[in-house]
Amino acid sequence: MLVYLTKRILYTIPIVLGVSLVCFLLVHLAPGDPLVSVLPPDASEDLKQQLLIIYGFDRPYWEQFLRWVGRALQGDLGTSIASGRSVTTEVLRAVGNTLILASVATVIGFFFGLLFGFVGGYFRDSAIDKTASALAVVGVSVPHYWLGMVLVIIFSSQLNWLPPTGAGPGGSSDWAPDWAHIRHLILPAVTMSVIPMGIIARTIRALVADILSQDFVQALRAKGLGEMGVFLHIVKNAAPTALAVMGLQLGYLLGGSILIETVFSWPGTGFLLNAAIFQRDLPLLQGTILVLALFFVLLNLIVDLVQSLLDPRIQRS
Repeated sequence: MLVYLTKRILYTIPIVLGVSLVCFLLVHLAPGDPLVSVLPPDASEDLKQQLLIIYGFDRPYWEQFLRWVGRALQGDLGTSIASGRSVTTEVLRAVGNTLILASVATVIGFFFGLLFGFVGGYFRDSAIDKTASALAVVGVSVPHYWLGMVLVIIFSSQLNWLPPTGAGPGGSSDWAPDWAHIRHLILPAVTMSVIPMGIIARTIRALVADILSQDFVQALRAKGLGEMGVFLHIVKNAAPTALAVMGLQLGYLLGGSILIETVFSWPGTGFLLNAAIFQRDLPLLQGTILVLALFFVLLNLIVDLVQSLLDPRIQRS
């Protein structure tokens, strides 16, 4: 296990370097002036050159990249052009809010995804299976930003049950575990959970149906093993694949929430990315993307390690 762990950690090093390079290049090669958010319309060329020197944009790309990576290794992601605040502080605050939203959406999506998947797989081709599969298809097919707007119209505008935007009363960006803040969390969390729920349900349904058709399940029942024992064997065989799918979906929830957070004005990384894109705030943009990418790499590493514990054959392969 130690050898496998060491190999997986070593494999992540070039991945992280590659991710940081791609992140830097994509942000800097995009068209637009990075100083547009701070320069007045009538700014002189001398003022523009001074700001380019201050932010280091006058240097070659390779030098900018090396300096950025060097500072990032020390925990310094630079200074936001638009706000003048530390990018690290801005990103960490936003990451905390996104983790709260993604965690709740994960619990909702994984619970109903596993429920619909196992029920559909056990009772395949029945009315229960068709209902669960239909719900899963709807979850995968419905655009989540559209669903978010529909939920806001129904539960906020018409019924006035839940607040439409923000993380707390008065547009607060700091979340707290009380009912006033939980009410702001319900709509975005439900909206974010729909697509992972559908993907997990469809994957688990196909996986369980395939396992139930295998010979060893018939042999277990022939030996007199009860349905609970058979179910535990199915869970054990389905766990590695299910864990991989759920890990990818959790990474999606952490990094793919820009539209949902924009719709609900949730102060997370997606909302921060949206603001950085429109303001052409390069330090904030590349810092946010880098942190989200590192989260995804770390999550995949954890999933690989847990999979190897559940199925030792993965280590030998």
